[in-house]
Amino acid sequence: MILIGQYDSSFVRRVGIALTLYDLPFEHRPWSTFGDADKIRPYNPLTRVPTLVLDDGDVLIESHLIIEHVDRLVGPERAMYPAAEPQRHRAVKIAALAMGMADKAVSLFYEMRLHSHVSDQWVARCKAQIDSVLAVLEEDRAARGTDYWFGERIGHADIAVAVALRHLNDSHPGLIDMAAYPALSAHAAQLEAMPVFQSVSQPFIAPS
Repeated sequence: MILIGQYDSSFVRRVGIALTLYDLPFEHRPWSTFGDADKIRPYNPLTRVPTLVLDDGDVLIESHLIIEHVDRLVGPERAMYPAAEPQRHRAVKIAALAMGMADKAVSLFYEMRLHSHVSDQWVARCKAQIDSVLAVLEEDRAARGTDYWFGERIGHADIAVAVALRHLNDSHPGLIDMAAYPALSAHAAQLEAMPVFQSVSQPFIAPS
């Protein structure tokens, strides 16, 4: 398989971490959606990442769909979403909130850095959405006494929250006071210390 996209994207990084934890071999092509759009377009006409090229040449896009596919590849015993309800949909919800927050961080960055006229209304809306998600995630994580979000084994929810927080703080330094979110800070620190998080990583590169 070929994973296209840079690891400063939380969406690409969550896929790269999952593939690595699953011991699924892949080639990483760290192409930028800005500087390398012509390379990405033959695989994905949206020129978005992550783009995953399968061994048979088929292409998957969107991180949540890629995660579903690789979970099926490894089977229910190894899949990092809980198999049983209601834990499964609760874990999916946490991951969706984290990825939605990451998407708002991207929108906020584009608004503040790539537009000649910044919409204060849009900036305020994005910040309010990010703050609201952080509050919900903090309350949920603080109420759990397990090593990971849904037990003693790492899952997709754990990965999604950690990579989203990393991107948020790297792309918007000083925007969030992480001291106000001690449970999330501890969660992120625990995961970022893991070898797989350190290897599937890169400094944030602002698009130009």
